[in-house]
Amino acid sequence: MIPALALAAAAVTAPVQLDSQIVIQRYARTMLRLTAPKVLVFSYTVSQAGPTAIEQTHRIYRSGELVRDETLLVDGAKQKTIRISRYRNRYTLSNLAPRLTEYTFLFEGATRSGSTLQYAYKAVPNAPSTNGFAIDGMVIDGKSFLPSLVRFHTVSAGARGDGTVTFVPSGAYWVPQVVNIEATLAGKSARERITFSGYRFPLRLPKSTFQGPRPLPSATPPAF
Repeated sequence: MIPALALAAAAVTAPVQLDSQIVIQRYARTMLRLTAPKVLVFSYTVSQAGPTAIEQTHRIYRSGELVRDETLLVDGAKQKTIRISRYRNRYTLSNLAPRLTEYTFLFEGATRSGSTLQYAYKAVPNAPSTNGFAIDGMVIDGKSFLPSLVRFHTVSAGARGDGTVTFVPSGAYWVPQVVNIEATLAGKSARERITFSGYRFPLRLPKSTFQGPRPLPSATPPAF
């Protein structure tokens, strides 16, 4: 009786696979409603191996395109440097998720992940890339209908890279979790991994967040 009950329970809780085109349509509608946090705080660790080897940990405070980047660790040694600058967040879902107007999607299959299904698609560009960057595919989460993984490649003079970005929910948002890139630079292999953590979404940040540290006053020698 126990195996029969277990099978019955599994049958009840097993997710139902949707038609692949329905999944794509729901993905497109969900992307139209997607919102990104205007203010966020998070940490990330970047590891590079190849022609340049680094290991760094940073804490980021972002309000729109205004960014405070605190370097905390470099190659295992504590370090506190602060850089204030402006740039867009290139790893957001709104920047990386492929659009139906730009790509044709070919269904590759569905796999179960816990109580939901993950739908994998190959992405075929509708037109050649003009900047050397293109999406190769994605995996759509069957519960949120947002990408849990995006595959991409980049090409430039003397370099090519293939990478993935995984996304997870955090609070009310869908945020990057891990970026992995395998590249060839001037004929040499290189790898990079970026891991994001500790997301917070405050309503605002103090103005002082984006003010650089003031230098200590220099001592004035006495006049003789």
